[in-house]
Amino acid sequence: MTATLTAPAPAPAAPAPGRNWTTPALVVLLAGTAVLYLWHLTDSGWGNSYYAAATQAGAQSWTAWLFGGSDAGGVITVDKPPASLWVSGLFARVFGFSGWTVLAPQAIEGVLAVWLLHAAVKRTSGPVAGLMAGTALAVTPVAVLMFRFNLPDALLVLLMVAGAYCAVRATERASAWWLALAGVAVGFAFLTKMGQALLVLPAFTAAYLLAAPTSLGKRFLHLLGAGLALVVSAGWFVLLVEVWPKESRPYIGGSSNDSLWELALGYNGLGRIFGGAGGGMGGGMGNGNIGFGGSTGIDRLFGASMGGEISWLLPAALIGLLAGLWFTRRAPRTDRTRAALVLWGLWVLVNGVVFSFMSGITHPYYTVAAAPGVAAIVAITGRELWRGRAHLPVRVALALVVAAAGFWGFALLNRYPDWVPAVRWTVAALTVLVATAIVMGVRRVAALAAVTAVLSSTAFGVATAATAHSGSIPMSGPGAYADRMGGMGEMGGGTSQELVDLLKGTTGTWAAATVSAQSAAQLALDSGRPVIGIGGWSGGDPAPTLEEFQRYVAEGRIGYYVVGGRGMGGGPGGGGGEIGDWVAANFEETTVGGTTVYKLG
Repeated sequence: MTATLTAPAPAPAAPAPGRNWTTPALVVLLAGTAVLYLWHLTDSGWGNSYYAAATQAGAQSWTAWLFGGSDAGGVITVDKPPASLWVSGLFARVFGFSGWTVLAPQAIEGVLAVWLLHAAVKRTSGPVAGLMAGTALAVTPVAVLMFRFNLPDALLVLLMVAGAYCAVRATERASAWWLALAGVAVGFAFLTKMGQALLVLPAFTAAYLLAAPTSLGKRFLHLLGAGLALVVSAGWFVLLVEVWPKESRPYIGGSSNDSLWELALGYNGLGRIFGGAGGGMGGGMGNGNIGFGGSTGIDRLFGASMGGEISWLLPAALIGLLAGLWFTRRAPRTDRTRAALVLWGLWVLVNGVVFSFMSGITHPYYTVAAAPGVAAIVAITGRELWRGRAHLPVRVALALVVAAAGFWGFALLNRYPDWVPAVRWTVAALTVLVATAIVMGVRRVAALAAVTAVLSSTAFGVATAATAHSGSIPMSGPGAYADRMGGMGEMGGGTSQELVDLLKGTTGTWAAATVSAQSAAQLALDSGRPVIGIGGWSGGDPAPTLEEFQRYVAEGRIGYYVVGGRGMGGGPGGGGGEIGDWVAANFEETTVGGTTVYKLG
């Protein structure tokens, strides 16, 4: 039997006057997404204070902004490249530094990601599929979480989707220029979160090699050009860091030798996948700790840690992908539907395998990178299977897609039995009804099938938006369930008013220094003054050295040393360290608002 999926998708017919509803629908989708992502946004305060303090630093110092410094004085950077902080830092400079300007850039990036995904899917499968894909991404719980929170993942996803859109355009007409733009997008995604950005490259490469309408030699040549564009768009900043005088820029946080390249290969590269270098406590806590991904294995994406973040439509996407590839197996090489399935399918599979088995530091919210691929597959296969519904095997495949989305959504909601039970039972009833109607050939159930597929994730996504999130490891879901990571929230607490007033009254480069950038961030946010986070994120980085710290003190550039910061590493701040010992031996201890401090200046 030959299904309609084996033929290239026909060009959409011109709409009758007054009947083009897809453009207003897109406006409604983007407006609704903006409301979802901006609604009560400031309830989350600063979100992640570590990155919020880096945004504050970027608003106060152009050097800190350029390098992603965690303090305006330029001692050390955050442990990621700075692209996301370029956006938030500029936003804070234009509109003023506040909780809203810290969080709003991610919401805007989310709306743009939804729009671009819609545009990419529309080019291969039409406007209805584009709207379906955009909607599915917008309401995916981990996407709602990340597009309302100040972590680099929001910009990462936007740039990866931008790369996919360019790759789709390139594949249509074998355009070297569009493919080069895809490389540029991935290059800047690398400057957002390093190696994770590269996980989409197999998808872009395979789709272009398979379906671009030109000779094999030209396809390889175009890919080489795109690779060069990627290297240039990412490499300029890596080179800038290497040639910039080290004494006039911040130390590269998370690296062992003040090198962005080493950071990419170690702490944010192989260390994340295999543990060891950069594995930190994440590698040891992955098995069983929800905030660190739970146990590794093929079922990790469906487990207690990651399941509620990303897996709502994942079973449906996998079934749809298999069905779509089977029904297009005899299509011409350049078939656009199959090329799209290869692109988005490899996107999901590569990300899914890496997230399932990586044994270094892993957090559930990393899975947002897979969300565009899942949404695109469900939309493309749903639309194309519906077009082929005259054939029983196609109807069965479509019914399986809807059933997988509905019943797995029910199973996920069943993990939260006290949260609005009516939702999961409504999903279960609709799933039985719609899947049966599809197999029986009932014609007018397309809209109901789409609603059934996304109802569970939509409900959970809205609950996520209604919940304030803070700390280092946010998780999606309603308020009663959102804090499930086993106590690994923000490190450091609020600052007493007496200490805030003391720090505000300082005039040196830094109001204070304390162990770890996590603890320093809260002091900087509360006082509005730069604070040195000795040892960076975990307190284990060799910055500042004891000699540098002593020089800063001798020059009168640090007001106070604040005791109580928590460091986990063995650097100058870890466990107190040599800087803390030197301060205790040479300066007088006092107590301010219940906190032990040493006056240095």
